[in-house]
Amino acid sequence: MLLAVRIRRSLPENLSAPRKDGRVIVGVGIDLAEVERYRFDEIQLAAFARRVYTEAEMKYALRKRNWPERLAGFFAAKEATRKAFGHAIPWREVEVGHESSGRPTILLQGDAARLIAARNIERILLTITHTASTAAAVVILER
Repeated sequence: MLLAVRIRRSLPENLSAPRKDGRVIVGVGIDLAEVERYRFDEIQLAAFARRVYTEAEMKYALRKRNWPERLAGFFAAKEATRKAFGHAIPWREVEVGHESSGRPTILLQGDAARLIAARNIERILLTITHTASTAAAVVILER
């Protein structure tokens, strides 16, 4: 109990106050995905991919030896993005990409791209991790 009180007192009064660099966190989303749910046969994969993944995501994932882990990670990233914005966004309008360094990125496309300007979002941060059984993603929206 005493530890909890100390922790609460150490938190800033306004968690959305600007940081030293002037940025403000305006949304956070997290999601977990069980990899086993993404081990599709060829027909299931094609049907699910048409609804959820972009061509670029499928091309990237299928180049990897453990492609179900990548698909689970992409799904978790898409869902974490939806949670960070606070509402559903069409699956294929949220694309997971990668910088040349390998760092994952979120790109909003179509109507969803308007959310960035409408909410004054300056940066979308994404991290994805996975094991053989579980994938997780965290998205942070900054203004």
